Amino acid sequence: MGSERRLRLFIYARIVVSFLFLAATLLLEFQNKTIEIERFQTGVIRLMAFSFVFSIISLVFLKKLRFTQLLTNIQVVWDLLFVTVLILFTGGILSPYSFLYLLSILIAGMLLGRRQALYTASLCGILYGTILDFQYFGYLSVIGLSQEDAYQFGALRLFYTIAFNLIAFGLTAFVTGLLAERARLSEEALKRSSIDYYELAQLNSAIVTHSESGLLTTTVAGRIRVFNPYAEAIAGLSQFDAYDKQIETVFPQLNGCINLNNDATKLEFEYHRSDGTIIILGYRVASFTDSAGKLSGYIVSFRDVTNFRRLEAALKKADRLAALGELSARMAHEIRNPLAALCGSVQLLSGAKDLPEYDSRLLAIVTREAERLETLISEFLMYARPTKPQVERVALFDYIKDEFIFLGNDPRFVNVVFWNLVPESAEVSLDPNQFHQVIINLAQNAADALQEGGWVKIEYSQSLESAIISVTDNGSGIAPEDARNLFEPFWTTKPTGSGLGLAISYRIIEAHGGSLAVESPPAGGCRFVITLPRL
Repeated sequence: MGSERRLRLFIYARIVVSFLFLAATLLLEFQNKTIEIERFQTGVIRLMAFSFVFSIISLVFLKKLRFTQLLTNIQVVWDLLFVTVLILFTGGILSPYSFLYLLSILIAGMLLGRRQALYTASLCGILYGTILDFQYFGYLSVIGLSQEDAYQFGALRLFYTIAFNLIAFGLTAFVTGLLAERARLSEEALKRSSIDYYELAQLNSAIVTHSESGLLTTTVAGRIRVFNPYAEAIAGLSQFDAYDKQIETVFPQLNGCINLNNDATKLEFEYHRSDGTIIILGYRVASFTDSAGKLSGYIVSFRDVTNFRRLEAALKKADRLAALGELSARMAHEIRNPLAALCGSVQLLSGAKDLPEYDSRLLAIVTREAERLETLISEFLMYARPTKPQVERVALFDYIKDEFIFLGNDPRFVNVVFWNLVPESAEVSLDPNQFHQVIINLAQNAADALQEGGWVKIEYSQSLESAIISVTDNGSGIAPEDARNLFEPFWTTKPTGSGLGLAISYRIIEAHGGSLAVESPPAGGCRFVITLPRL
């Protein structure tokens, strides 16, 4: 309890006590006939009324000024004066209200501390001793306190009374000061712990709310309690909707997992989201206990690891393909040497005189297929062992213009119209020789889709970090199931294709630090999007 709150409580208590004393005084039967009833009642009523008014004023000042040391000191001084005047009105040495000094000491100790309690006890002893001594020597007769009452006590009893009260005042001050000091230390410790607890609660709330992993807690019976925003996004349920549900109703794959004997279980499962997508969630279950060490529930943390698993699978596949590609490249190189010798021998045989026509046709077939095999091996080696690009700054408009002139001489593009929509100011960073192969492969792919004629346009755009080149045709387009395998080596939908053209293009763009993707425009046809790093 704060000092301001204690002071407010003591003021309220004084108001109540004032009325109680007033009622008790009016009902009291006086045995001491030396005090006039009318004068006594008038004095007490005035005292109680003044005490009430003073308490109300103190409450107003306390509300306006908050807790101040001066206002507290005034309250303690007022309590001392109040008790002193009350004792004078109720017979002095015969007054039964001397114990109220103990309350004044108690209030001073609780409000101001140990030292102020000792000061107040000393002042109470002085005031009470002065009242008794002055009455004994007749100095208070003018206010109606009889000297005879003090004489009837006797000097020795009077001395004992003062001494006992002084001892009581001192002990009260000591005990009150000790308790007040302990209360102050306890309040400070509670305040620190409250602040620490609040900060810890805020920190825990922030961690749970902003965690990049799903986090939920359950009771021992498996009913959900905490359900953080990540979990809400994964499950499509709010904290309110998920609260008190059985965990298996939200994540059916977790049914029974929280009851496993081995703690800190870490597993994975496939989760079907409400939008129909399937993701892989890696999760971990750990139990937690209460302060008595009794099992209170379980913590389940989980995270979407779909991309990690896909990346892991892609890396494993890349490792296998790299090993296979290295082996294949060596084999292709070894095949190339005897193939060259075979082609040379066939050419020599073809040049012989008097060669039968049937044999000549057979040798022509061998030569044609050997050349086709040589082309296939060359393309494969280009894919399996790509050279590092020699990047330079290229004016893209002029570069595409020259490429279109080169393509225009190819009979496969007789019925194809080329549109160069690249801005004349566009410049990109690329290897002109390798990028030439990309343009040729994409143009040939478009020509195969434009059997009855059409157009191919090349456009350019850019973002903060990328240069984007798109090659679009108005051909028959590509099926979605074919688009997934389009850049795989040796995969093709053409009856005479090798399936290496787009795969080589993909590897070239990848070596440039970019990417190559395919998409279907809304108007139909096919669009290849090349993304390169900006200059």
